[in-house]
Amino acid sequence: MTRVAAGSWQNCLKKMLFSSSSSSRTRKALSNLASPAHEQIIKSPPLVSLDIRDDIWPLHPSTGFDDLASFSIQEPSKGTKCTHIVYFEYIPIFDEPIVLATEQIGRVIDGKSIAERIRSGIASEVSMMKSSIGKVPGLAVILVGQRRDSQAYVRNKEAACKEVGIKFVMTKLHEKCTQDDICDALSKFNQNPAIHGIIVQLPLPEHLCEGKILDVLSLEKDVDGFNPMNMGNLAMQGREPLFIPCAPKGCIELLLWHNVKIMGKKAVVIGRSNLVGLPASLLLQRHQATVSIVHPFTKNPEQITREADIVVSAVGEPNLVRGSWLKRGAVVIDVGTYPVEDPRCEHGYRLTGDVCYEEAVRVASAITPVPGGVGPMTIAMLLSNTLESAKRTYNFFT
Repeated sequence: MTRVAAGSWQNCLKKMLFSSSSSSRTRKALSNLASPAHEQIIKSPPLVSLDIRDDIWPLHPSTGFDDLASFSIQEPSKGTKCTHIVYFEYIPIFDEPIVLATEQIGRVIDGKSIAERIRSGIASEVSMMKSSIGKVPGLAVILVGQRRDSQAYVRNKEAACKEVGIKFVMTKLHEKCTQDDICDALSKFNQNPAIHGIIVQLPLPEHLCEGKILDVLSLEKDVDGFNPMNMGNLAMQGREPLFIPCAPKGCIELLLWHNVKIMGKKAVVIGRSNLVGLPASLLLQRHQATVSIVHPFTKNPEQITREADIVVSAVGEPNLVRGSWLKRGAVVIDVGTYPVEDPRCEHGYRLTGDVCYEEAVRVASAITPVPGGVGPMTIAMLLSNTLESAKRTYNFFT
């Protein structure tokens, strides 16, 4: 057994990727690894590096795999089959990792501050790209209609792009536009070499078919990660999606930045939407969690959720998850965002999440607030995906 330094996992991963058993799509997608500066900002490793090719069941199932949680690669002797087992060590923000303990008040997982650090790192890389090759990443957004929430989300994305130096382009279409109008705009962005990421802001008006529209979007520019090919590669061991959906990726980043152990833990994802719930469950499985999904037809959802070490809720139903749903010491990631009328607030409403924060914070060991939790991280992951797309296009890996 050879111990490998944390900085050298790229070399080990390359050996695995370019073995005869690696798919050509995986080799193409990962033939270049991110630059060292960016790796320090984005904690998520390539998913194929987390895969265990052949599941190895413990002799005593009750003990689990906790004793294997070290960063190592098992090298084979000559003439034997090789099973690579790779584990990563992450550098936490805090001096001490989050412990599933019996604290009265849970630690707040501050997505806003983590997102600021990630954006700072992205801005440095964009500046380096511009000074080296005279190019910058480009993000295009198609906005249909006048939904206030969609307009606010797009404004936030535009502001974030300007902050880090990413070119931002937007096409606005009338609410009664046709499907062809959107597909035409998509085709133009697909063919524009200065655009590396494209977003169709969802939801769309009811008369439009989201699936058919998203099928037109170039796979190489699908920075939201919604293309069926990206979702399929996310689900399959040994495959690497070109892009991971931004909100689920942000959830995992929050856990990794706070040194929350995922491997072997029980995770419950509440909600199964294509945007968050489904990809979040797949991503947690790739990180070796034992995952259950709670949906509207689940019997005893409170009981199932109360067994979880990690709870990710993405429903959009205010205060659905009460303190009684959580076991003491659980880590809670609240993706839900819902406006609640409140005349005391500046805009006449306040945002709340799926989780009753006042109750959950007294049970959980750590919890994301709403706002200021997953939201800023989602935008940071969008910027990260756009940067990665541009780096692949220009073969810019320092």
